[in-house]
Amino acid sequence: MAHVLIAGESWITHSIHIKGFDTFTQSGYAEGVGFLRDALRAAGHEVTFLPNHLANAAFPTSADALRAFDVVMLSDIGANTLLLHPDTFNQSKPMANRLHLIREYVRDGGALVMIGGYLTFQGIDAKGRYAGTAVEEALPVTLQPQDDRVEAPQGARPTVLKPEHPVMAGLDGEWPSVLGYNRVAPKPGAELLATADGDPLVVVWSFGHGRSMAFTTDCGPHWAPPPFVEWPGYARFWSNAVAWLTAPPRAGRGPG
Repeated sequence: MAHVLIAGESWITHSIHIKGFDTFTQSGYAEGVGFLRDALRAAGHEVTFLPNHLANAAFPTSADALRAFDVVMLSDIGANTLLLHPDTFNQSKPMANRLHLIREYVRDGGALVMIGGYLTFQGIDAKGRYAGTAVEEALPVTLQPQDDRVEAPQGARPTVLKPEHPVMAGLDGEWPSVLGYNRVAPKPGAELLATADGDPLVVVWSFGHGRSMAFTTDCGPHWAPPPFVEWPGYARFWSNAVAWLTAPPRAGRGPG
């Protein structure tokens, strides 16, 4: 059993309704973590979830605190949320650079997954802001400097390239389509396991003594529509991924 930290996958909306002369506002909170969290728990893993509004202050600020987790998953959480701890932003207090902590966590034997979305990789209007950061160093992919979204409302069909890899075990059949992803490029030495319309979908590698994975589409709607998240292979994929990411011995011969 692994202890998995998922950070991100939440949002608050504030809308204005205009009805002729009159207007009113409506606010709401939502999470997109359910399908991923349920799949991991069904496989026997312990899951700690830090939604975006809590991750800003509660995401680990020390190497020891990060090492309490076997896998760290960043999903739809921008670099600013991790860089700008409230004590720094509001009180000008120096704090640990959590992007650096993540890189060292992987290098020392931890496991990292970045999941696609509007605020991971580079994201919408490049506001994810991971290009050129320490987190990108630990990832198996190079990020574009600009908005890297590929919106595919017609559906993008995944293709498994390496069915023999443990992450792809039992998943070499037809996958449901996804509706978008972040466009990235595999680094030299990384393994491209699956594509979506020819672009990287699942990429893995070893970094120092640890491992990391890029999963470039979403873990839930909108890019991952109901046929994808309700597909039996969805849970199998995440179970395989965590097993590979945490399997001893760690490679120890990768970059970094």
